[in-house]
Amino acid sequence: MVIIEPDDGEMACGTIGPGRLSEHERIVKAALELLKNVPAVGQKDLTGERFLITVGATREEIDPVRFISNRSSGKMGFALAKAAVDRGAEVTIVKGITTVAPPTGVRIVEAVSAVEMAKAVEQERNTASVFIGAAAVADYRPAQREAQKIKKTQDSVTLVLERTPDILYQVSSTRSDRLLVIGFAAETENLKANALTKLRTKRLDAIVANDVSGSNSGFDAAENTVTIISRDDNVGVELPLMSKVEVAHRILDVVVRLRSEKSIVPAS
Repeated sequence: MVIIEPDDGEMACGTIGPGRLSEHERIVKAALELLKNVPAVGQKDLTGERFLITVGATREEIDPVRFISNRSSGKMGFALAKAAVDRGAEVTIVKGITTVAPPTGVRIVEAVSAVEMAKAVEQERNTASVFIGAAAVADYRPAQREAQKIKKTQDSVTLVLERTPDILYQVSSTRSDRLLVIGFAAETENLKANALTKLRTKRLDAIVANDVSGSNSGFDAAENTVTIISRDDNVGVELPLMSKVEVAHRILDVVVRLRSEKSIVPAS
């Protein structure tokens, strides 16, 4: 729900202050902005597709009270899930830690750590026709999780880390022909070059590269600035700053195109 606040000015009762009906131009502009985020009426171009989307951050425990994590809120992943449902798809979300509520009409599988998320994806992937790795999975975890809280008795502590499962690569390298695999690359430098490397090494159909170094887009923001690069396009499509719902629909447009080019019928 969107509320347009009243304008200030003189009202019928003679008092001056907030309470006047907003100008028509302002109401129309707000309505048009809302309509931009809504797919065309009757657009169900993803009917028959079964999406499996990872969302949010993972937590890798150091001890019973501390963990390694990141700033992912889950907003982008949830926007993708909602947009896919609106366009006719069935959606299962493997959800890590998020700061916002998931959309309605989706199935939720909880997973806190990278290992838990990898296991959940492995259990769910066989029924999926599209996999989107939107979760910000921790690349490393403590090699040893302490059974008790680490006490502050030393000036420094050495923490040994080990790699977590590479969920995106595991899915793409062992997939069936019908499965489309889309990844995300959250970068702070060399955005396109790093994204292209990830696209190729992880054998993805497309990757969404977003610069998370700023404060107005990316992690925990309502908007995003991304570049979508497909397997057959080294240049990519650079999108301006827009709502994550709009970004979601642009990503799904790429899914629709890739499906038509691959000529593979989704799971029924």
